[in-house]
Amino acid sequence: MFDQIGAFFANAWEQIVAFFSTINLFSAVVDIVAVAFVVYSLVKLVRDSRAEQLIKGVLLLAVVYVLASLLDLQALNYLLSILFDNALILVVVVFQPEIRRALEKVGHSSLSGAFAALGKGGSEEEVAASRKECIAAVCGAVEQLQRQRMGALIVFERETNLGDIINSGTLIDAGPSVELIGNVFFNKAPLHDGAMIIRDGRVHAAGCILPLTNRHHLSSSLGTRHRAAVGMSENSDALVVVVSEETSAISLALGGELTRDYTPKTLRIALENIMLSDIVSDSDQGGLLKKIFEGRGSK
Repeated sequence: MFDQIGAFFANAWEQIVAFFSTINLFSAVVDIVAVAFVVYSLVKLVRDSRAEQLIKGVLLLAVVYVLASLLDLQALNYLLSILFDNALILVVVVFQPEIRRALEKVGHSSLSGAFAALGKGGSEEEVAASRKECIAAVCGAVEQLQRQRMGALIVFERETNLGDIINSGTLIDAGPSVELIGNVFFNKAPLHDGAMIIRDGRVHAAGCILPLTNRHHLSSSLGTRHRAAVGMSENSDALVVVVSEETSAISLALGGELTRDYTPKTLRIALENIMLSDIVSDSDQGGLLKKIFEGRGSK
């Protein structure tokens, strides 16, 4: 009997050793880490967007589908089976904004910041100086527009190319100045109702049409400019400055979030925190939002 037990454990040990000998430890660790990162990213994406509510709806439909099968509800079961048979198409359609945003984040590799200066045609120092000059002009114009109670919508293009948005407006491609920006948003100017696009430290286009956000929990006091700013920041990594025509309040939109109550000085700090950090590093969205709040808090 003892011989049989010993043979059993010896055989089991041999099988265990044989199993682990077929495993490449390095590949296994990399595989597990990669899967964990993907799962974490998906959970974070769902948690930080409206996808959470959509997933609850999908899970509810799945429960109804199971109950319909158990209760032999043939008509309902048939309809839901058609729906779930085309689940991939359904996911792409329903979660299109979230999928697009996730793919854009993947495309923003850590190397993008290192090559940013080369892509803009100058050294880091030249690009930084150009952006500081542009930010100073924007903040000066915003201060002027705030005093005159005129609205403004200014989009700073970053990694995401805004060519389709630019094509909806009028091409300008001029150096930034307080006078130019102020004239564009003068309330009787033909381009004042649209958005201005800042590209590579230059006023690239004006009178552009931005996508409006579909989020319903925004304050009812926010008008079309603010909804357009949030919508633009949801569909790209752009940084959007808004000046309210009604209240003269200054706001910033980034990553679908709107921060409010800036002064021209704190606006300049927040813009420089973000636009200058883009030159040397690829900061995460949470870090950029932190910089926005830090900038707003500086008096």
